[in-house]
Amino acid sequence: MKSAGGILLAIIILLAMVTIHEFGHYLAGKILGFKINEFSVGFGPALLKKRSKKTGELFALRIIPLGGYCAFDGEDDDGESDGEREENGEEEQGREGDFNEEEPFEDYCEQAQEIEVQAQKDGGRVETNDEYPEPKGARFNEQKPWKRIIVLLAGATMNYLLALVLLLIMFGSYGCIHSYVAYVGEGEAPSAQENALSAKDIVLSVDGQDIYLATDYADALSGKKAGEEIVVEILRRDEQGVWQEKTLYLNALVDCEFKSMTEIQIAYAALGLDSDKYVFASVTLKEGFFETVGSSFVYSFKIGGTVLRSLGELITGRLGLSAMGGPVTTISVTAQAASGGLLSFLNIAAFIGVNLAVFNLLPIPALDGCKVIFCLIEWIRKKPVNRKVETMIHFIGIIALFGFAILVDVLQLFW
Repeated sequence: MKSAGGILLAIIILLAMVTIHEFGHYLAGKILGFKINEFSVGFGPALLKKRSKKTGELFALRIIPLGGYCAFDGEDDDGESDGEREENGEEEQGREGDFNEEEPFEDYCEQAQEIEVQAQKDGGRVETNDEYPEPKGARFNEQKPWKRIIVLLAGATMNYLLALVLLLIMFGSYGCIHSYVAYVGEGEAPSAQENALSAKDIVLSVDGQDIYLATDYADALSGKKAGEEIVVEILRRDEQGVWQEKTLYLNALVDCEFKSMTEIQIAYAALGLDSDKYVFASVTLKEGFFETVGSSFVYSFKIGGTVLRSLGELITGRLGLSAMGGPVTTISVTAQAASGGLLSFLNIAAFIGVNLAVFNLLPIPALDGCKVIFCLIEWIRKKPVNRKVETMIHFIGIIALFGFAILVDVLQLFW
């Protein structure tokens, strides 16, 4: 039951992040006058759907909860305007109730049966398309490039803002996250030494770089040679149990050459810690209001930097595919973290929010970042790239992304 509850929490987190992302697109589109046909949470067949009698927009909840979309009118068209389509004698597709000779007659029989069933549920009253107005606004590709860029960036912006709010709540309620030296060896932890890292020390910074995540040690120590001085700021309890700030002047015991962000054992060795007996864990520490706000921003930037670094190391081959995960792995890890209490729930939700924000802005076909690049090219050239070419690039991109996600999940079974 706990495992099932964790999976449910993971799905809720992912669904919330996708919904807020698409709501960012929707909100920016409404403000800037874009025509929006549908706002959908999830993919596949609709579980619930409702068309607004005020705007004519369709709102739907669909069966697969791992996605969603805000359907802007004309976003994926071939670049022709409404006037050009009328001159070519083409009929607008996708409007309910329009007759299309290419569609089989059976489809209309099925639609008529659905209308009849719905009419019986509504007491004999049949709602027609005449009761719904046509959504207002201009088609997506007919809007100015700067407006489209704002709409495209709005999704990632909303993800980041939600993550930041969650971090503010988490840091304000529990305290700011810091790195903590935990003893995992047998028996009692050795007594603290005057000029050495010891169990229960809270590490604030290493060589002037704030430490929040285990990967921060690699950033702070990278390039250090054996024998070079390392300045470590820590908090350590005195004999009365009061936290006291101390500065340790250590000498690196090994060369700090990190091939990837996963080689944290080098950091342990450089700082004089046995990785079989000590680990860098997370601990929360209450701070003042302004420190809490500042730490929330810094921590969110640290998460984003970790995402970019991991992708960079993956591309350069310094990080193997076994360190990555697809949808199944994401749900599994999220479920485990979300089941660990409210603190863990808020932390993983914020982590996913920043991840989605950063990932969606990457210049990869089908992602918002790549679409922004096409808009910038159009803005500079004063004319768009061939819409059919752009659509094909994004189509290939989405297929490649799905294929990669499936591949890394499959690889997890063999590692």
